[in-house]
Amino acid sequence: MTRRTLLAGAAAAPLLAAVPSSAAHAGATVPDQTGGYVRTRNGPGRFALAGAPVRVSDDDFPGVLRVAEDLRGDLAKVFGTEVADNQDPIIVGTIGRSPLIDRIVARGKLDVTAIRGKWETTIEQIVDNPLPGVERAFVIAGSDQRGTIYGAYDLSRNIGVSPWHFWDDVPVAHRDELYVLPGRHTQGTPAVKYRGFFINDENPATGTWAPEYFGPGKAPGYPGGLNAAYFAKVFETMLRLKANYLWPAVWGRAFAEDDPANHATATRYGVVMGTSHEAPMMRGIEEWNRHPAGTGEWSFRRNPDAIKAYWRFGAERMRDQDIEGVITLGMRGNGDVSLPDGDGIDLMSSIIDNQRAILQDTGLIGRPQVQTLYKEVQRYWDAGYRPPDDVTVVFCDDNWGNMRKLPDPSLPARSGGYGMYYHFDYVGDGRNYKWADTANLTNVWEQLHLAYTSGVDRLWVVNAGDLKNEELPTQFFLDYAWNPAAWPVSELAEWTRQYAAQNFGAALAPAIAALLEEYGHLQSRRKPELLNRRITVNPAKDVTTDPTAIVYDDKATPFSLTDYGEMDRVTGDWLALAARASRLRATVPAAWQDAFYQLVYYALKDTAVIYDLRRAEFTNIRYAAEGRAGTNALADRAEALFAEDQAMSAYYNTVLAGGKWHNWQLQPKIGYGNVARYGPNAPWQQPELNNVALPDEIYPYLQRITVPAGSSLGVALDGGGSALPAFSPWQSQSTQYIDVYNRGTTPFRYTIDSGAPWLSVTHARGTVTDQVRALVTVDWRRAPKGVRSVPITVTGAGTTVVVQAPVDNPTLKPAGFLEANGYVAIEAGHYRRKTGNWQLLPGIGKTGDGLRSVDGTGRLDYTVTLTSSGPVTVTAYLSPRNNTRPTDGLKYAVSIDGAAPQTVNVTRATGANDTTMNRQWARNTSDNINRTTTTHTVAAPGTHTLTFWAVDPTVIVQRLVVDTGGVKDSYLGPPESRRV
Repeated sequence: MTRRTLLAGAAAAPLLAAVPSSAAHAGATVPDQTGGYVRTRNGPGRFALAGAPVRVSDDDFPGVLRVAEDLRGDLAKVFGTEVADNQDPIIVGTIGRSPLIDRIVARGKLDVTAIRGKWETTIEQIVDNPLPGVERAFVIAGSDQRGTIYGAYDLSRNIGVSPWHFWDDVPVAHRDELYVLPGRHTQGTPAVKYRGFFINDENPATGTWAPEYFGPGKAPGYPGGLNAAYFAKVFETMLRLKANYLWPAVWGRAFAEDDPANHATATRYGVVMGTSHEAPMMRGIEEWNRHPAGTGEWSFRRNPDAIKAYWRFGAERMRDQDIEGVITLGMRGNGDVSLPDGDGIDLMSSIIDNQRAILQDTGLIGRPQVQTLYKEVQRYWDAGYRPPDDVTVVFCDDNWGNMRKLPDPSLPARSGGYGMYYHFDYVGDGRNYKWADTANLTNVWEQLHLAYTSGVDRLWVVNAGDLKNEELPTQFFLDYAWNPAAWPVSELAEWTRQYAAQNFGAALAPAIAALLEEYGHLQSRRKPELLNRRITVNPAKDVTTDPTAIVYDDKATPFSLTDYGEMDRVTGDWLALAARASRLRATVPAAWQDAFYQLVYYALKDTAVIYDLRRAEFTNIRYAAEGRAGTNALADRAEALFAEDQAMSAYYNTVLAGGKWHNWQLQPKIGYGNVARYGPNAPWQQPELNNVALPDEIYPYLQRITVPAGSSLGVALDGGGSALPAFSPWQSQSTQYIDVYNRGTTPFRYTIDSGAPWLSVTHARGTVTDQVRALVTVDWRRAPKGVRSVPITVTGAGTTVVVQAPVDNPTLKPAGFLEANGYVAIEAGHYRRKTGNWQLLPGIGKTGDGLRSVDGTGRLDYTVTLTSSGPVTVTAYLSPRNNTRPTDGLKYAVSIDGAAPQTVNVTRATGANDTTMNRQWARNTSDNINRTTTTHTVAAPGTHTLTFWAVDPTVIVQRLVVDTGGVKDSYLGPPESRRV
């Protein structure tokens, strides 16, 4: 490809709809995408890459021959120049397989002692006189096939080719010249041996898009469905990300049968194949479903001969096709459910013994094998069953990013080691989350770090959904699995910056990284699919014994519409982030606009639209109950926002990247919970919309009312009560509001009169058409000390309403966090003093940072000033972790003023049994918080010390709330109190 052709292709790239005109002119400045050992300028000893031919031996592995072609193509994309055959070459090869590499080593020109025989390790080095007639070369030498492949792709990434170039249309910045630094370069040996992902829950996105994009019409010679053309793109991306292991899509799909070339393609690329936790012996369950004749029931107790024959076929196919794979052992029910045969240890032991006998008979007993302890399968482990020692035991998260079990350090080491199955995508209770990336990177880091430091290092696999839409967390998962030491929690911001630079260049990287960090924090507060589900605890019932104590309401927002300005605050956070993204979008070069839409803008902006829609929807429902004249306007706004959401998806599906992603964005995210329309699974299963965008998919339904003629005064107060919340100079909220609204069609004049000169009202006079929001503030320089109530008189439409404004101006000397409105709220990281080794987890909390004790000892002291005395409750907001250790539960303790600490067993106190994953667990994971409460007695008003005691290192504390009688129900809890 010539430079002229490359530039013409970039200029012809389709622009986004409604992109500001300045973006079209920004392409003159190309991003700087180099990094690592590649530089833009020449210098002593550097190696020129522009025009360098790529040489590889025909005797090398097929995967190496193939990656050499990719490297040639990547170099052409960057330089747009013809290869100069007389120029110093790039030599790519595998030690012991490539005669080129072995001759260089034999001549003493390349020392490979440090990597010979290692797993997936590479050396990249400039070598003088490596071979006769070759003056100089840049040598990429791998210890094995994938080591060489990773080395070649690492060079591609260093010259500016993103691993996501296909899946997100990331272009390549043109360079006239680039140079390799002298010295020995390596990415090291991976810390986790098998690293990969599971393409799962792939309908409707992949399941609709891929058969069209890779079908016979566009990929001649391939069958429809998820064929080898599709998987080739997956395999390439895996290897560019230094992954080596794949669980292929399963729902209605059979990897080995959908395209007979699938396994051969994996072998040609050098990818290790596996099967998911519910698909033993290298056969997807769909193969059983497709061939029911004579097979009977999927039951080992009642149909063992057919089951064993089925498994034997999978083993023989693996042997005969020489498939590199990891063999799944064990058994679950058909459809990824529990076994119909019960869960006795004798049954599982018999199943695995028979599978191992088949592997022995077919000569595969030495191949890597795993048993995955998914959901109910963990019960076998908990009850004492242990698979053979060479089998890797794969521990699982709870589908929501919280590990359920980790190795008991008191047990002897297993030769098969331990693995991990994690989730960025899920179908099931409390609700599917499949639409967008909702991972909080600090949260992911903490669990991966916990697993790795607990000895889980043999195999890591993550459910990445369709892969596309989960790019950032998937890449981090794989980067961390490769080298955990490179990414301590303090370097997460730098990782995100590098990810942004990889795709958009160094100049835009800081601003894009800041957007992505805030996006991950806001998104982890609650999944978008759950914005119409409120989960509450009935205080009169025991959650540990009564399943009805937890109440699900799919017709309510979890965010408070009345208290702490919560719904406005969270929606405002999203709208502010979307505004920042829109401003940045105007500066992105034209050729990068499609990538920006896919990797940054779409999910960020559309989530803001959904929050705004939900605010309009639930405010509309509230206003309808109050008869407000503005009710119908809010219904109109909600429908307009729904249309905006649909338009963004339509743009994705028809215009983006020239129509490449036709029908990709079909995933429902709004209509959950509509049992009348979608049946009994509607509370958790995605609604089947049949690709029809209808306003009544906004559930619960919008309300429209008939507004009567005339005018009628209505008054609503901040907090939703009959009086305003108490004012205090110690509270974090400086203003409170009064809504003056009309219940008729005729506008009217109104007045608001304060009963004290130091309590003022904005918008105290005017005309109400639909409604006016007046703000009430106190001038604390003039307000008297003590407690009093100030009347505020609202007059309009022939009616007068008097509301009370309680005012509490304390006489106590303030210190630390200050009580106001009946509470003290504290972010965990704002302690006065700590003892012990605590780790700060930035941004892991729904409202701030989190803290965990590294060794389960130590304390955090907080100073608080209380205006009241007597019984108080202290609620600890904890990350919703499970008890991964061999103890009787997760524990922490709380005390006030040196009293005996009250120890809380979080698992027992909430009934959140992490083995059964019950209703309380679903509440904790849906809310992304675990709240437990202790009761204490405060002797007198004044300054006190609240202490949080570490007991278990798994506990992560996000915030503490002291309730002296005024805490209102809200999702995030009251805002943090003032601190002096």
